[in-house]
Amino acid sequence: MPMAADEIETLIRTAIPDAEVTITDLAGDGDHYAAHVVAESFRGQSRVAQQRAVYAALGGRMGGVLHALQLTTATPKE
Repeated sequence: MPMAADEIETLIRTAIPDAEVTITDLAGDGDHYAAHVVAESFRGQSRVAQQRAVYAALGGRMGGVLHALQLTTATPKE
């Protein structure tokens, strides 16, 4: 069963409370998403560390319930 966009957003916001999360359903099938996650808590972290934090927030759902996620992360612009 596909994962809902709001469920992805909730998981990320729960793990990264300061995150601004934008989820886009890329194929309209509830199975292929893009996520743009911006968080001050990412400041000073490498892009890889930022993305690991997001994947950790998803709790192992990648490749299972969540088939594909195009992920971009950033810190807020000042």
